[in-house]
Amino acid sequence: MAQVALSQATIDYRVLGPTDSPHPPVLFVHGILVDERLWERVAEGLARKGFRCILPTWPLGSHTIPVNDGADLSPRGIAAMIHEFMVALDLSEVTLVGNDTGGGLCQLVIDAYPDRIARLVLTNCDAFDRFPPFPFTVFFAVLRGPRSIKALFALLRWKSVRHSPLGFGLLLNEPNPELTAAWIQPCRKDARICGDLATLLRHVAATDLTDVSTRFPQFGKPVTLVWGMRDRCFTPSLARRMAALFPNSTMIEVPGAKTFVALDDPTPVIDAIETVNVHSR
Repeated sequence: MAQVALSQATIDYRVLGPTDSPHPPVLFVHGILVDERLWERVAEGLARKGFRCILPTWPLGSHTIPVNDGADLSPRGIAAMIHEFMVALDLSEVTLVGNDTGGGLCQLVIDAYPDRIARLVLTNCDAFDRFPPFPFTVFFAVLRGPRSIKALFALLRWKSVRHSPLGFGLLLNEPNPELTAAWIQPCRKDARICGDLATLLRHVAATDLTDVSTRFPQFGKPVTLVWGMRDRCFTPSLARRMAALFPNSTMIEVPGAKTFVALDDPTPVIDAIETVNVHSR
């Protein structure tokens, strides 16, 4: 893992693929309570095809380095971090890839900082007034402070709870117990990470992406939506609404996948990223 110190946080990240790649860089944005390993299989597949993939762990609850005091952990604040990260690494003509909360963050990035983004790939993610979707609206309403977060995470140490339909089992066909345990470990072990997550969740609960969606027609660059069709949180109708608003969009259906398409079926995500890069240059 490498690190970059931004104005509000220090970000861990990995790079897969050749440094002298002829392709534009691919930057990944995960969601809440996961880390860069969500994208590992996709990035490995792209790296074998010669793409340079950058996989940061954003401060969304599974990070291990607490953010700086007073950091802006609102969704727009995280979007600003993503932009600052691109500036720090001198990334341009970026293919930005997002999932879950990270897809919502990507929408905020293209709205506020479109210049460095050449193409956008969204897998199942927040949009419009689905930020977050049910049942996470209920969870986020409860998890407003470190104490409530600590109590929930004590339950999540049990795999049966963690992989239930109210946990990662809702988002993923076959959760890996070691990976899901690692995702909750930072909050279980570090009160400062709990505090970061509590602050983030309070901001998310007060955010609506509907206003951002009114400006989708202004983003004329290629947008590809790779959508798991078994998702009960971010249903296919959500993707179709977004695709109808972006002027240069393509939607790819992944029949057997849930929210975490990159883990359930990485091949369509790999193919979509490769295709949009080839056809948009």
